[in-house]
Amino acid sequence: MSSFDSTGSSHAPGDGGDISEPGDRSTPDRRSPDAIVVGAGLAGLVAAHELTQAGKRVLILDQENRANLGGQAFWSLGGLFLIDSPEQRRLRIHDSLELAKDDWATSAGFDRDEDHWPRKWAEAYLEFAAGEKRRYLRDLGLRLTPIVGWAERGGSGAADHGNSVPRFHLTWGTGPEVVRVFREPVETAEAAGLVEFAFRHRVDELITEDGTVVGVRGRTLAPSHTARGVESNRDELADFELRAPAVIVTTGGIGHNFELMKKYWPVDRLGEFPDTMLAGVPAHVDGRMLQIAEDAGASLINRDRIWAYTEGIENWNPIWPGHGIRIIPGPSSMWFDAEGNRFPAPNYPGFDTNRTMRTILETGHDYSWFVLNESIIRKEFALSGSEQNPDLTEKDIRITLDRVRSSDAPGPIEAFKKYGSDFVVAETTEELVAGMNERSRGPVIEHDHLVEQIRQRDRQTEHAFSKDAQVQAIHNARSYLGDKIVRAVKPHKILDPAHGPLIAVRLSLLSRKTLGGLETNLDGQVLAGSGAGEERGREAERTPIPGLYAAGEVTGFGGGGMHGYNALEGTFLGGCIFSGLRAGRAAAEQAGRAVTSLRPESGSARGEAAHS
Repeated sequence: MSSFDSTGSSHAPGDGGDISEPGDRSTPDRRSPDAIVVGAGLAGLVAAHELTQAGKRVLILDQENRANLGGQAFWSLGGLFLIDSPEQRRLRIHDSLELAKDDWATSAGFDRDEDHWPRKWAEAYLEFAAGEKRRYLRDLGLRLTPIVGWAERGGSGAADHGNSVPRFHLTWGTGPEVVRVFREPVETAEAAGLVEFAFRHRVDELITEDGTVVGVRGRTLAPSHTARGVESNRDELADFELRAPAVIVTTGGIGHNFELMKKYWPVDRLGEFPDTMLAGVPAHVDGRMLQIAEDAGASLINRDRIWAYTEGIENWNPIWPGHGIRIIPGPSSMWFDAEGNRFPAPNYPGFDTNRTMRTILETGHDYSWFVLNESIIRKEFALSGSEQNPDLTEKDIRITLDRVRSSDAPGPIEAFKKYGSDFVVAETTEELVAGMNERSRGPVIEHDHLVEQIRQRDRQTEHAFSKDAQVQAIHNARSYLGDKIVRAVKPHKILDPAHGPLIAVRLSLLSRKTLGGLETNLDGQVLAGSGAGEERGREAERTPIPGLYAAGEVTGFGGGGMHGYNALEGTFLGGCIFSGLRAGRAAAEQAGRAVTSLRPESGSARGEAAHS
């Protein structure tokens, strides 16, 4: 039984496999929490942090064990979208809130009645990214690397999708550091008795009385001692029921639930759902709470807005089932379809994810190829994930600088070259094409056709000018100091033996984020859905469900989908932080009890929560 349980319901002893860890108490004290947070990922930790800074008591439930604290954010590269930051200004990047708003609007493409709250969340988030965000995180101890990345460049035109300037700020310490700066104060609050974790508690129902959400019901799961990310058992032990004035749902998206992804996949926009898809997130990212919330009357919108990647490779050393890793490429690799035809502009590495996704699936196949050489892979290949970037994750400045200066590819890249099933390394074009055909999932690539396309591109590097749009894009990238230093190699002939050997990489589609979800207002309150047979009313007039809040990916990172159809990158962690902050502060205000803040400053709960 949880120490915050006031119902007397039956519980298994402890927290399902974590009873020996500090703070996971099994002796009840019959006090009720001010809020229940369902989900111990980043958004849940942020919400709990804001609640405890206002002196509120929080119970955090999660179906996994303590090893998974921080959720998917732990595995991330730690990229954060900021606008007109000191890091940008030092690199002579001229950014502004107005330019960012233009980029977001053209990328999001909001075009539905239900985009009312997503639009408002996007506006509020951009203000946050241009203002409080950097200071808020810095006050918590988070630091950034000096090079700002240029993700989702678009490349179609000024009025089309994409970042006009670099905005991807990399956390020094990657995803684990983003988690740490919230985990540690929450654990401090745990030691002070304001927070309790109940791991291996799976929520199956939101308790609603007279239209108000007053708590949760579910089942405790058998203990699991698996490491972070490893699939755990689903053996049920006992029922539980827990109540609080506020319930905040922060349970993430549907990235490992391929059945749900296929059900809502936008065939009209992206093409047929792939036969083969790698999993970019652990098995527990199942999307169960979306349906549970909808069953309780919540509005669920934009379910067809799904963000998957086109540059997935099978992890040779997997942690979860179907584990895929995303290549974060520089601009120089040539991109071919499964039959060996070069993709047309602007389908270049790192430019426009959804456009290239549609282009790939329109071929009738679900994979594609990068063709490059050793010089390109050394400088331009990065792998997404904290575990694939140990120098940055461990905050080792010496190894990080050695990586930038090295003539060799980073260790994790070399491991994939050696062990990865998707990599072909060859001295000759004949060997390269033969290796590609051995890894084919159907089509046979014709050697001379592939090589002639590479030669045509190579001729465009013999002079300072070029009619090849990709070569032009490389020159443009290198005009930015950050890319010239760490991301874009000088244009050269791919077939030049001096830059060899040749490399081909088979790319599968990779699941990652859900861009739709529970519809929320700017306080993170979940809005009520239409009743059976009713027409959807105007979104501005929709009413919140008392007692129910949501944050993070389960809300499409805010409002039910603040990204619209496309993400500008660096906005997923930031979306979890911003929506968790808003929901936590609003729930703290709702709790309404006069308490002493953990912060030394005095003032109202909202005023203290806003301090950074």
